Amino acid sequence: MSSHLPRPLSRRGFLAASAGAGAALALASVPARAAGRQRPFGRYGSPAARLNSKTLYVDPHGRGDHTSVREAVAAAGGSGWTLVIAPGTYRETVAVDATRTEATWIGASENPRDVVIVYDNAAGTPKPGGGTYGTTGSATTTVQADGFTARWITFANDWLRADHPDITGTQAVALKVQGDRSAFHHCRFLGHQDTLYADSMALAVFACQYFSHCYVEGDVDFVFGRATAVFEHCHFRTVNRTDLASAPYGFVFAPSTAGANPLGYLVTRSRVSSEAPDAFYKLARPWVPSSDTTARPSLTVRDTHLGSGIDAVAPYTNMSNSFPWQSMRFAEYRNTGPGAEITVPENRPQLTEAQAESATRAAYLGDWAPWKEC
Repeated sequence: MSSHLPRPLSRRGFLAASAGAGAALALASVPARAAGRQRPFGRYGSPAARLNSKTLYVDPHGRGDHTSVREAVAAAGGSGWTLVIAPGTYRETVAVDATRTEATWIGASENPRDVVIVYDNAAGTPKPGGGTYGTTGSATTTVQADGFTARWITFANDWLRADHPDITGTQAVALKVQGDRSAFHHCRFLGHQDTLYADSMALAVFACQYFSHCYVEGDVDFVFGRATAVFEHCHFRTVNRTDLASAPYGFVFAPSTAGANPLGYLVTRSRVSSEAPDAFYKLARPWVPSSDTTARPSLTVRDTHLGSGIDAVAPYTNMSNSFPWQSMRFAEYRNTGPGAEITVPENRPQLTEAQAESATRAAYLGDWAPWKEC
């Protein structure tokens, strides 16, 4: 995916810029310092009063079992562990491998602004042993295990182009999730290019994922991958840029759905807003990776408010002219807002009412119903 020039913004400013997301999602605000002094693990017990024998407590100030999320994951071998994470900024990379199934991470204050897992690798960042990290290796958090659930956590990558003008691989992933039955409730995903990588473990593996009441921020292809993923009651925010003189500044979605997979991304009852000028962002472009030229990216956006930042005349574009978006599986249904206005019908494929009956969370996720756990 494409690279762009620097955007001047400090790391502190980057994280602060999204501090209002919790209010936008109508989440209760709990002051992190007060919560940390009184009950760092909120209503979820403590090392002295565990929820159960497979609950571990993480606190940067030493009041838990571990001071880092990575240490806690290493200690939680096997299936069915819960991490209760106290307020704090955890600057580290974390990987949940495929053996650590049915894991649950809980932000103890129940406010995602209080628990932040963040690092600053990009695709072009040099690795200590030579070479660079690549897009996948840039991820702050990687989840490969099936049955993963996270609540009230911010996953961020605060790598900035302005800090590294010598690096051309500017993809910087906050979360790469590959596991099946992966659910994220009231979480935030902060980055610029390639923020949220909703993917699967292999081309022939279809992974179902669910994102509810989440906030995702970025600029270039910042929700991308080949998973079957449902985004419900989510807020997608496109950031402003000062390094580009003209549109487009970026693209919200870049699905890479396998041709054999009938279902890709479904966005429902959500909204897309923007810090950028009107019509400076595209809603989506199809990603056909060189490793899978038979991919047929799939995206349906329905019952969603599209703000003025989206180019209503031409909301879709090509990533490669060899794979035009018109030959992919893009569709909309009953969207509202200035970015949803249909001025050139051939540029905005719409579902029929009969087709819309099959574009539901239940149709995408089958007998898995994670919304019942919200």
